[in-house]
Amino acid sequence: MLWCFVRQFIRAPAGRQRFNVLGALNAVTHELVLVTNDAYINADSVCDLLRRVAALGLEIPITLILDNARYQKCPPVWDTAKSLGIELLYLPTYSPNLNLIERLWKFVKKNCLYSTYYENFGLFKNAISSCLSQAHTTHKPVLDTLLSLRFQTFRKSQAVKS
Repeated sequence: MLWCFVRQFIRAPAGRQRFNVLGALNAVTHELVLVTNDAYINADSVCDLLRRVAALGLEIPITLILDNARYQKCPPVWDTAKSLGIELLYLPTYSPNLNLIERLWKFVKKNCLYSTYYENFGLFKNAISSCLSQAHTTHKPVLDTLLSLRFQTFRKSQAVKS
């Protein structure tokens, strides 16, 4: 328990405004492609992201790793991906640690959101956008270590007979 004889107020934002960021991260170059809005992320947002990834003009096959959000697993997204030649790979449920972009979101939250008060929604959006735009410059050394492809792997185990 903590007792205090002085009343202390902690500033917090009023209201509920959202700033949605949907992103695709190149696992090798760490290039970031973003779709942002103040409304909701839906299948149209995912299709927009797919088009932006395809517009990069990469000459190698593209596999986009997705979680199991309902708006990512629907016919419009599948049709758009097929028409653009993008393979969709869905992660198992409750396994965000397998998706590199989740590490980036954790970094952004740590740098922009934790213990930080923003006077208005515009400042909040600018802080997040600025952090993401500096991913290839100011934050590159930290992100290069954070976004490594070193995952723990397991060999195929044999069943133990009793």
